[in-house]
Amino acid sequence: MRSRRRSLRQRPPPPPPHKGEDDEPLPSISALDGPRAPSCPGQRSSVSMATGRGWILRQHCKGLVRAAEEMPWQLRLPPVDAAWASPPAPINRAPGPYFFRRPSKGSDVMLNPKPSEQSTMCERHCAKSSSKLSMHIEGMPSEILLKIFSYLDAVTLLCIGCVNKRFYSLANDNFIWFRIYSASFSPKRSNWEMNAVEKTAVSLSHTSLHDKETGYWKKKYIVKQIAAGKTAVTQLLKPVNPYTGLPVKTKEALRVSGLSWVIVLKEKNGKEYIMEQAEFSVNDTSVTVLWHGNNWPRIDKLATLDLCGVTPVFLDRYKVPTKNGPRRRSLVAEYNLTNLTKSTSIGSDRLIRTFCLNPGLLVGLWKKEKEMAFVMANLHFHLLVERSTLGSATVPYMLPPHIPFLDDIDQQYGLHGYQLHVDMHSGGSSYLCGTFRNLFSRKDFIKNGYMKLIVISFKNNAQHLPLIGKVGLCWKTDVFAGCIQNCYLMDVTLLDETEKPFWCFSTPVCMRPATRPSDFFNYRGRHFYVTYIDSVGKVNLELVWMEETEEYYVVSLALYLRIEKVNSWFGTNY
Repeated sequence: MRSRRRSLRQRPPPPPPHKGEDDEPLPSISALDGPRAPSCPGQRSSVSMATGRGWILRQHCKGLVRAAEEMPWQLRLPPVDAAWASPPAPINRAPGPYFFRRPSKGSDVMLNPKPSEQSTMCERHCAKSSSKLSMHIEGMPSEILLKIFSYLDAVTLLCIGCVNKRFYSLANDNFIWFRIYSASFSPKRSNWEMNAVEKTAVSLSHTSLHDKETGYWKKKYIVKQIAAGKTAVTQLLKPVNPYTGLPVKTKEALRVSGLSWVIVLKEKNGKEYIMEQAEFSVNDTSVTVLWHGNNWPRIDKLATLDLCGVTPVFLDRYKVPTKNGPRRRSLVAEYNLTNLTKSTSIGSDRLIRTFCLNPGLLVGLWKKEKEMAFVMANLHFHLLVERSTLGSATVPYMLPPHIPFLDDIDQQYGLHGYQLHVDMHSGGSSYLCGTFRNLFSRKDFIKNGYMKLIVISFKNNAQHLPLIGKVGLCWKTDVFAGCIQNCYLMDVTLLDETEKPFWCFSTPVCMRPATRPSDFFNYRGRHFYVTYIDSVGKVNLELVWMEETEEYYVVSLALYLRIEKVNSWFGTNY
């Protein structure tokens, strides 16, 4: 017993109390037990143990409340009815929507928000986070932005450069564009290893990036991509159809090049309206493009209309070109709209009136409002791809100069060996499509500066041809559609004796009643005529309406070529 008392007296003093998260010292066992009730020695009090558990639970409750505050409000649990929980320490930020503290008057703290209030708060939170994100992106260091830009493709880089001046300068980085250039136009792979000279050349090419001006490799990549696209399209246009003298794979070339057309309407004050094509159809020797919509400007304010071909800068035959990507514009033709109503009227129906502007443009106006309803362009295949891709936004493509082939032996050189291909159509229906060979003329046929080529003679009944189907020019808008009777589209392709295109055009025409007495004794019925004139020549077409069969017959077709054009083309002097 004496040794036990000595060991109790020599026991070391208890360690100092441990401090928790709130720097509040943990109570000792004696403090937890409180004043002991008189009991037997060695018996513990149940009250003292309950008091210790209560203090531990309060500290645990404080930790839970603090964790709930720091958690995003979207992930917080519904409030718990914890009346026994003591309020947490004040925090220097606004409390979230789920908080254990009861809100005071005028406070924005919500214990149980409604669904509409939750959606409103979510929208505000997303707006704040997006604004912070945009500010954070603009405030990023240039090194990080360059690292991000290095993962983008060429099209996305060009779009990024349109954001602001800083992004434009960063998107022109030579290292990024050199990597894109090398990946697209890398040399052919071989199984041989690079020698020392090739390795030195590669290292010098990387070091020379610092010496080049900003955007050098970007320009080089774009120029080479455009050249590669032109080469691919040119290869498709080489095979020629012997009947029409036009490229056989024009449709495939249009698809591969991603070519489309837009019209630019310019007001007298300089304001511009760009209209994207709504529909287009490919015919035998031409393309018909249609524009319609509800946002047309007033016709009395318009000055000019520019027809432009649009192609993507980077050609990819496996992807459909988008309108938001980088594109190039080539001016095809320019038209004057100041005196539109005084130009050639093609026809009308109960809703619209149509007017023709050379070359090949048809403008439809509403009869009541006198506003634009649609615009239709008829483009001939001859040099269509070149005119729609090789020009600029302000200057059209210049045709290569024609070098005449001189022939001193043939005294009738330039007067024979012509070949004509005619296609009359509208709305996907073909009324007449044929080829006429071995057309010729004589010197006595040259009158008033024109040389006459007789294609169909009214004296030869075997040459007369019918127009198949009901003739009419189909038009369409967003809401209405119609057909103008006795009108259609006419495509003419005239080849010389070397089977090269001499005269090509596509235009809308109208059959008008003939006023002079008829010279055709073999036909009884109403007579009509069609006339077309441009800088190269003119076309005269005469038809007869047959009541018995209810169809038109072409009884005369003649071409008149300007003798100046013939002399300059063949090097003659007629």
